Amino acid sequence: MPPFSASAAIPRGVWVLGAVSLLMDVSSELAHCLLPLFLVGALAAPVWLIGAIEGVAEATALICKVFSGPLSDWLGRRKPLLMLGYGLAALSKPLFPLAHSASAVLLARVVDRIGKGVRGAPRDALIADIAPAEIRGAAFGLRQSMDTVGAVLGPLFAMALLALHRDDIRGALWWSLPPAALAVAAIALWVREPAVRVEARARRAAFTRDALSCFEPAFWSALALGAVFTLARFSEAFLVLRAAQLGLPLSWGPLTMAAMSASYALSAYPLGRLSDGFSRSRLLRMSLLLLIAADVCLGRATGAFWLLAGAGLWGLHMGCSQGLLSSLVAERAPEGLAGTAFGLFNLACGAAALLASALAGALWQTWGAAATFYGGAALAALAWLLSARMPAARQF
Repeated sequence: MPPFSASAAIPRGVWVLGAVSLLMDVSSELAHCLLPLFLVGALAAPVWLIGAIEGVAEATALICKVFSGPLSDWLGRRKPLLMLGYGLAALSKPLFPLAHSASAVLLARVVDRIGKGVRGAPRDALIADIAPAEIRGAAFGLRQSMDTVGAVLGPLFAMALLALHRDDIRGALWWSLPPAALAVAAIALWVREPAVRVEARARRAAFTRDALSCFEPAFWSALALGAVFTLARFSEAFLVLRAAQLGLPLSWGPLTMAAMSASYALSAYPLGRLSDGFSRSRLLRMSLLLLIAADVCLGRATGAFWLLAGAGLWGLHMGCSQGLLSSLVAERAPEGLAGTAFGLFNLACGAAALLASALAGALWQTWGAAATFYGGAALAALAWLLSARMPAARQF
C-alpha cells in the first residue's frame, strides 16, 4: 500500500464530481424516499412488487456499467458518458409524478437507473484517473460523502414538501427535477478530463478478449468480494416501508432515509482517508458487523428509537465499505482499463442487488417485516465469514 500523504490535496475535479453527485442525489433521494409510499398508498402495489421494482432498477444501473465502463476506455473519453447518464436521470424525473400504475413507476425507475449505470463506471474511472494513488481512498471517500450529503438533503426536502403540499406525493415529486437539471449543467460547464491519460486510454481495445486477459486473479477476487457485500444489503426502500409499517406518520419515511444518509455522509470521507494508512481489510469486515447490528435494530424495532438506530448503523456500514471497495477495484485494474474494471465489478454487484432485493420483498410478504431484516443479518454474517477467507480482503 502506498504511504498516506497528509499534505496531498484532493484534485479540483474530484470536488466538481462530488458536487454533481450531491445535486443528483438530492433529486434522486427526494423521489426515492417517496416512491415506496406512493406505490403502496396511491397505487395500491403489494410490498413484494416494490422489492421486485427496486431489485430490477438497481440491477439495471449496475449492469449498465458493464458497457459504459469499457466504452469509456475504448473512446478514451469519460465526459460524454457522464452527460448522457446524468441527462437520462434528469429526463426520468417528470415520469414519477405522471405515473398512474406500478408499471409506469417501473419504467421511470429503469430509465433513471440506466442513467446511473451509464455514468457510474466512467465517473469512478475518472476519479481514479485524476486522483494520486496515495490519496485514492480519501478521493473516493470525499465523493461518497458529498453524494450522501445530497442523500440527506433529499429526504429532508421531501418532508418539507409533503407538509407544503399537504401529503400530496405527486406534487412533491415534481421538485426532483430542478436539482437534476443543475447537475447536468455543472458537468457541461466544469468537468474536465486529463488529456494525457485520455490519449493512453484511447489506445486500449477495451471490448476485446485480449483486454479481459489483462485482469489478474487479484481483481477477480475483489469482484467476488464486492458481490458478497452487495448480496448482504438489500434496497434502502425497505427502511422507508419499515417506518410506515410501524404506524409512524408519513414524514418518518423520508426522516429515516435522512438519518441513514447523514450517517453515511459523515463517515465516508473520514473512513476513506483513514483507510489510506490503515488496514482496509479490518474496516471492510467491521462494516459487515455494523450491517448485522443495523438489521437487528430494524428487525426488533417497535418505534422510532430502534428505527433510527438501525438507519444510522446502516449508514455507517455504507461509509465504511463503499469507498474502500471502489479503491480496491482502482488499485487492481490494469493500466488504461479502469472503466472496464468498474464495469465488470458492477455487473457482479448488479446481479447480487437484484437477488437481495427480490429476496427481501419475498421475506416481507411471506413472514413479515422483521423476518426481512433478520434474514439480512444472517446474510451479512455469512458475508463476514466468506470475506475473512477471501484473498482480496486479507491482502487489502
